[in-house]
Amino acid sequence: MAHTFSELIIGGVLVAPFVAYLVGALVVIIVLRPFLHFVGFARLFSNAGIAQLSLFVTILGLLMLLF
Repeated sequence: MAHTFSELIIGGVLVAPFVAYLVGALVVIIVLRPFLHFVGFARLFSNAGIAQLSLFVTILGLLMLLF
């Protein structure tokens, strides 16, 4: 079964579905950041920025698989 992607149309401009997934992943990360700070996510890793980037890429991949 092939998954058909429908383009997002903003002001007459076709936007790739990847951009919509990127924005969705960014929203999820922005919502999760206070929780991650509360539980001490940054203290678990030597480089917290790379850990957050990895989490973003994981969420992006999951969004692409699920939708």
